[in-house]
Amino acid sequence: MSATLTGALVGAVLAFAALVFGFWGFLLVALLMAIGALAGRVASGRLDLRALAGAFTGRRTSS
Repeated sequence: MSATLTGALVGAVLAFAALVFGFWGFLLVALLMAIGALAGRVASGRLDLRALAGAFTGRRTSS
């Protein structure tokens, strides 16, 4: 799936959520989509949570 198609689908889901659930429902859907995307990256091995936590706490650099 291309980035353009993914972006269009995300936009359609968020627009639908805004129309049906209002502003707070829109924010909740956006938050849950972001959490799902992070969980998918962790599950596929594309995101290392220990390295990310180390970068935020100052124990390691990002390079």
